[in-house]
Amino acid sequence: MSEEFIFKEDVRIYDTDAQGVVHYAGYYRFFTDAIEQFAKERIGTMFPLVDENTWFVVVESNARYYKSAHSGERLSVMLSPKLVSDKAIRFDFKIYRDGDLICDGYIVQVAIDKNKWKAVPIPKKFVEKLAS
Repeated sequence: MSEEFIFKEDVRIYDTDAQGVVHYAGYYRFFTDAIEQFAKERIGTMFPLVDENTWFVVVESNARYYKSAHSGERLSVMLSPKLVSDKAIRFDFKIYRDGDLICDGYIVQVAIDKNKWKAVPIPKKFVEKLAS
């Protein structure tokens, strides 16, 4: 499974520093918003909550920055989800501005039992929807 999902977002003032340049942490907002929209549209869930007992938590993240984004610009976030095990999913990202790659990275999340805070297999219905 390596389907790409495109999420478009405007850079907001709260993403930037005093000069209007996106702060490095602002790119993680774009990553997270893309995951949330993907889960809502393709999976039918309010990620990172999968069901009443299963949540996803971040266990690893990475971002590389190539060019700056600025307040008011429109960005396209390309998300590619991949199962890495029966308990973990990796979301790869590429952020573009006007066709130019400005940032890429990934987030790995693990499914947990919210009551025990222990890793559990990703629910089958989630995996099936992810694969379809």
